[in-house]
Amino acid sequence: MAVIHRTTLTPTKLELLATWLPAQPWYRGKAEQQPELARTGGFRLDDPEGEVGIEFMAATDTSGDQPVTYHVPFSYRGAPIAGADQALIGTTEHGVLGRRWVYDGTRDPVLVAQLLALIVGEAEPQMQSTSDTPDPSVTGWFAETGARAAIASTTVSDDPSGTDILVGTAADGRWLTIHINRVLQPGEGAGGQAIGHVTADAPLPDGTTARTAFAVVHAHP
Repeated sequence: MAVIHRTTLTPTKLELLATWLPAQPWYRGKAEQQPELARTGGFRLDDPEGEVGIEFMAATDTSGDQPVTYHVPFSYRGAPIAGADQALIGTTEHGVLGRRWVYDGTRDPVLVAQLLALIVGEAEPQMQSTSDTPDPSVTGWFAETGARAAIASTTVSDDPSGTDILVGTAADGRWLTIHINRVLQPGEGAGGQAIGHVTADAPLPDGTTARTAFAVVHAHP
């Protein structure tokens, strides 16, 4: 199980995110405006090998006329991923673990594998800020029983609607598209054509939360 260390992080994840976020195609703010971010939700998954930190963060930007909540899958590593420089959000100094490389987790094969495992029921979501504690508020669902999470290959693309991860499964050679909702719409579901999803709580302006689709799975044609 992942251990949550109560220590310093310099720069913080939100500071790294504030620099990286405006360059993304799904960013809703003005290019010249610095985001004002607060963590407002999310959860973690465990890496079975215990090497990679995996977090799905909801971060709300209040710099504009209306608050916008972004969904950012983070992966944290003790060494860089070869050939993944474009996915690097930044590096940070962890008070216990030392230098950490922080990635957009949609490009990290460990995070993608565990996300699919959550969807098909092979991984248990964990509380965002508490060690070794399952988070029952996060649910994964897949329409087919007996599906396996083994992945043969992935292709990732971004557009203004979010991020699509095209996953080729190792067991049967089929292709699935996992759509990451980058801008969370609290209360929005997966839609009628979905064959899988991950739902969790997202913040409403009044301080309450609503069940929201963080990721949606469709069959690839």
